[in-house]
Amino acid sequence: MNPALQWPLDWPGQLILFAASLAANFFSALSGGGAGLIQFPILIFLGLPFGVALATHKVASVALGLGATIRHLKESHLARRESLIILGAGLPGVILGASTILKVPEQIATLLLGMLTLGLGVYSVIKPQLGMAHEPRNWQGAGLYTGVAGLFTVGFLNGSITSGTGLFLTIWLIRHFGLDYKRAVAYTLVLCGLFWNGTGALVLGYLGTIAWNWMPALLAGSIIGGYVGSHIAIKKGNLWIKRSFEVVTILIGLKLIFG
Repeated sequence: MNPALQWPLDWPGQLILFAASLAANFFSALSGGGAGLIQFPILIFLGLPFGVALATHKVASVALGLGATIRHLKESHLARRESLIILGAGLPGVILGASTILKVPEQIATLLLGMLTLGLGVYSVIKPQLGMAHEPRNWQGAGLYTGVAGLFTVGFLNGSITSGTGLFLTIWLIRHFGLDYKRAVAYTLVLCGLFWNGTGALVLGYLGTIAWNWMPALLAGSIIGGYVGSHIAIKKGNLWIKRSFEVVTILIGLKLIFG
């Protein structure tokens, strides 16, 4: 059956969807992840089954990467070699995660994800200098192998879990590779938002079903929110982004744990 006929959405629903997508992707672009905190539950609330909502959210999240890319490319924060490492290590994990998530019960995974996400925010709070200076490291030698393993793991989470996994990439780039918040968020939004999410969307779209008639509102909110959030993050700098990251991770963690 055509998804447009199976899951119709009236104009008030489209407006709610646009507003939710705009807010979700604005804060995601500002903090380096977390759009699923608002966007994914709204899709379910408005009537989509879990699997359809997951695939639809993944497709829409690519637009966040597009909006952020348009803004971040003006700043030239992305280096080619580092970008290729992040893509090469993460994409296989994304494909594996997206291929398995529709078969896995979500309750335990959601609880663990919530605890980990909450931990990220608390860790950033108690480390006041974390991500404030750009001190690149571990892009060579043994440190790179550990970094690649971490990127693969984060890619798997990105392909399989709905909420906040971009935040894991942001903190891994800061903690292991020594990036500051501004650069880490740029890598996350462009490479994770555009390429990782795009790959996950293709896999989930092939294995599942996408509600295409819900896309116009989602895409508009994602692109606009992604661009505006990225613009403010670039202008405000590392401390602003760090505080936004901490607020978003703690809120997402609490929501995932307590529902």
